[in-house]
Amino acid sequence: MVPLLVVLLLALLLFGAGFAMEALWWVAVIVLAVWLLGFVMRSGANAGGPRSRWYRW
Repeated sequence: MVPLLVVLLLALLLFGAGFAMEALWWVAVIVLAVWLLGFVMRSGANAGGPRSRWYRW
């Protein structure tokens, strides 16, 4: 009975980790898309000159 419970617990743990990794990949893709949009839409006419950054940090 204990080995069966261990296998089920391991399966649940791996399923949860796989779901979390999938969600983290989607978050990374969204952040990359927002960063690229900001990079493309930055304005070269502000006080920093043409090579200024669109973000403040």
